[in-house]
Amino acid sequence: MASTLLSGAAMAQQQEWFVPNQGQGAQQRPAQAQAPAQRPAQPAQRPVQANPAPLPPGEQPPAAIIGIVDVPEVQRNSTAFNQVREEIEKRRQKLNDDLQREQNRWREEQQQLANQRNALSPEELRNKERDLQDRVTDAQRIFRDRSRNIEQAAQQSLQEIERALATVIRQVSASRKVNLVLPRPVVVYNDPAFDLTEEISTQLNKVLRSVSLPAEEPAPAPAAAPARPGQQGQAPRRN
Repeated sequence: MASTLLSGAAMAQQQEWFVPNQGQGAQQRPAQAQAPAQRPAQPAQRPVQANPAPLPPGEQPPAAIIGIVDVPEVQRNSTAFNQVREEIEKRRQKLNDDLQREQNRWREEQQQLANQRNALSPEELRNKERDLQDRVTDAQRIFRDRSRNIEQAAQQSLQEIERALATVIRQVSASRKVNLVLPRPVVVYNDPAFDLTEEISTQLNKVLRSVSLPAEEPAPAPAAAPARPGQQGQAPRRN
């Protein structure tokens, strides 16, 4: 079942992964890195069959009774498919929003470090830059894990829909005495009587109205930001 509606287009593009500068006098610039590659959930489109036993040697196959199905149209009409698509896109958008918000915060923290250069010793500056770099690296790993989990949920959901669709196609084909089902895109012309798309769409919505996606793990709280310039060197008060 070919599908591009659940492809990871938003997350498959190049992301701007922010990497803090190291050392004094470095130019402030974000580093460009390739975002984790996403594999669109695109099961191959293929005729559905019940894996019958092979014909005995020399026996002629039965006459073909052909049915046509438009899988993309079935997907557009599927309540389960649309539910999955909307939820996956919502999760991707939230991930992108969280990533953008974190990148902005990292840049602000790096600017604060740049403003403190004259007030800090070289060792203090290196320690603060190293701390920021470590927190950025951990956050990037978390974002990659979240992205991978989203794509795995999309793939698992599509596989469940594909299995249900395969079952419905076999059932509808059997009720019509059809023994060969072809996808509409490979057929140049067909009489409407051959087309099973509408009946298959109706039956699929009866069999599978929704899919239970794995719950998305809550995003971890951001790591604490370095102290502001006015807080540098202040010792904790003791009662």
